[in-house]
Amino acid sequence: MTENWTSAVMMFLGLFLIGGVVSLGKQGMKLGATVCAVGAAMAITAGVMWW
Repeated sequence: MTENWTSAVMMFLGLFLIGGVVSLGKQGMKLGATVCAVGAAMAITAGVMWW
């Protein structure tokens, strides 16, 4: 595993936001789900790039 904790935190944040996308999608809040999806994509991308 990596020694850079920022990468692990960003990956966890991205997975957490994916859970938010699923939750908001089930509630019918499409705008909130879209915002969470964009945030999740950026967080996972940042985590991969920091790796």
